[in-house]
Amino acid sequence: MTDEEDRIVPGANPNSRYTAPASQCPCIAPNWEDPEGVPISAIIFGGRRAHLAPLVYQPFNWQHGVFVGATMASERTAAQYGKLDEVRRDPMAMLPFCGYNMGDYFDHWLKMGKKLTNPPKIFHVNWFRTDESGKFLWPGFGENLRVLDWIVRRCQNRAEARETPIGHIPASDALDVEGLDLGNEVVEKLLSIPAEDWKAELREIKEFFDTFGDRLPQEMWNEYRALGYRLGDKA
Repeated sequence: MTDEEDRIVPGANPNSRYTAPASQCPCIAPNWEDPEGVPISAIIFGGRRAHLAPLVYQPFNWQHGVFVGATMASERTAAQYGKLDEVRRDPMAMLPFCGYNMGDYFDHWLKMGKKLTNPPKIFHVNWFRTDESGKFLWPGFGENLRVLDWIVRRCQNRAEARETPIGHIPASDALDVEGLDLGNEVVEKLLSIPAEDWKAELREIKEFFDTFGDRLPQEMWNEYRALGYRLGDKA
């Protein structure tokens, strides 16, 4: 199909997407619309980072989890406007949808955490780690259930974890990779924390946080400095 100037008309906008009713999901909880509410065990954030974020990690606590959500970022793809591979900050995946200052939104999260007697555990996933040739290290798709399995077991205090400067990652053998063609080196790469890359990330986080001025909660700066300390970066 072409327009009046004989230019090809794309079949869809690069940013197009579709939705479907949640009720059509066959495994959804039968009480998902219960007006009394249902317990939430985990909140999962995610970003597309080729070399920075590990396959999965768990922040140390609620406040740290809010910091992780506030600093969420992805490298742009063809589905997003902007330069390809440019890092795009999208706190809690809410930036296009939040109708008020995001600094106040972070504060709302922090206050909610203080009100909850049993706050959900927070996690961050990244299915998009690549090797030196740009090939994805993790198979993705249905195999992502293996990561969700570790998350569920963490919520049940049944899965081991190892502490790193950015949070807890699966301990050795805690992540089920049986049947996958993944050697130990690949698994280690998927869960690695490249310190120098994270120090560079700190610089970008600071630039991002500076845009909020005095609307950014002090707790977010505290977490920023704590991350720098754990990474051995005092800048």
